[in-house]
Amino acid sequence: MKRTTLIIGIVAICATSFSCKKFLDVTPKTSLSEEQLFTSETGFQQALSGVYGQLASNNLYGNNLSMGFVSALAQNYATIATESPVLLQQTQLLNYTSTEVTGYTNNIWSSSYTAIAAANKIISHTETGRSMLSNNSYALLRGEALALRAFIHFDLLRMFGPEYTAGANLKAIPYKKDVNENAIMPATTADVVKFALADLKEAESLLLPVDPIVTSGLRTRRNKLNYYGVKALEARIRLYSGDNIGAAAAATVVINSAKYNFITQAEASNVGSGIVARDRLYFNEQVFMIRVRDILTTVQSYFRFRGTADQTLTRPESDFSTLYETKSGGVSDIRWAYRIERDAGVLFPSKFWQTSNSTTTITDNLLDQYVPGIRLSEMYYILAETASTPATGVDYLNTVRLNRGISNLPNTITADALKAEITKEYQKEFYAEGQLFFYYKRIKALRMQFRRINMAPEQYVLPIPDSELQFNPNYAN
Repeated sequence: MKRTTLIIGIVAICATSFSCKKFLDVTPKTSLSEEQLFTSETGFQQALSGVYGQLASNNLYGNNLSMGFVSALAQNYATIATESPVLLQQTQLLNYTSTEVTGYTNNIWSSSYTAIAAANKIISHTETGRSMLSNNSYALLRGEALALRAFIHFDLLRMFGPEYTAGANLKAIPYKKDVNENAIMPATTADVVKFALADLKEAESLLLPVDPIVTSGLRTRRNKLNYYGVKALEARIRLYSGDNIGAAAAATVVINSAKYNFITQAEASNVGSGIVARDRLYFNEQVFMIRVRDILTTVQSYFRFRGTADQTLTRPESDFSTLYETKSGGVSDIRWAYRIERDAGVLFPSKFWQTSNSTTTITDNLLDQYVPGIRLSEMYYILAETASTPATGVDYLNTVRLNRGISNLPNTITADALKAEITKEYQKEFYAEGQLFFYYKRIKALRMQFRRINMAPEQYVLPIPDSELQFNPNYAN
């Protein structure tokens, strides 16, 4: 039997989400060995679906890297001391040595490298099993796997690596390209960026000629890391590394594609006929989204809705008022008006209580199972931040503001004021979504909103798990 590669820092493969006797569990029906999986085009597709399924796990974007752990790091939630145990309390306190935080970071690290190992298997087998794939399938499968490898590594970098401007040449994380169990030298922050961009460049060249979202005019494939998702991720990474020109160019490709439309107020506020039909996720704005089939369980454990949660991850009403600037024109903001909802007197974020177009009257079955990966609005924020003048930048920012139901900012705005307004937009747009902590880190924010004390630079860098440090002697060199 050929076992799948071990994740970095974990010697016993049985301890990972992979079984010792099977390569991938393709939910919900298929469980195949590696040898079986890569003997047909269908097997390759199942393997790729398995990687997306791993991204959707609670350890990754189904919870920890979206509404859960990373959002708590960004102070999106308030500790309610009367509840025991308090949800994510040590995370909110940034107590990185606590059992709570190390449990989360260990799971994120190990699950990320498990998914990377699976992507590497696909990448490798697209070469060794090239004869089994049509030209289009080869390009789509390999392109998406390369993009996913870059996507996962980059988020590991944003969490565990140094901030770029101060730590470009410092050791960050291993960038795993090979299918083996060997420890490798951690790449520097700059090299992780270089490797990720190289993966995206190859992915782009493969996807552009064949991706149906480009070639057939379809607005589908949002739940795949499609061509425009690759360009959006490139924009995010280039901005992180200070390449403003490259970031703006990539973001412009996404916007000019006209594949993604801002939600209308009617869609955002809709109640429907006997069902909650409101689009809380802003579906058509999603450049890349991750399907989380069991999202209902997590949402009900975190957010009060129809009385489902004993505890509620939320903030006091006064904080929401501050966040959405309700006393200075923000009361018309659709993000405040229709995605911060009240149940039994408690305000809570409802963006993950998304409904489908189904006609069933069973309300709990109407939840569409997605979390955002990359939004259209982020591309406009990138263009606002990288614009040559504040007047140009504010035009991009006003595009989002107008579509969120709030008034334009003046084109006489100063550069410092524009930066402050961009920060406000990130705080509003990505509340409870997992992106805000990374934004604060990138801009080296001295204070996160709702945190009463300043941030030390090292607090933006999560500790590398002990299991990795023990297994990988290269960190000590």
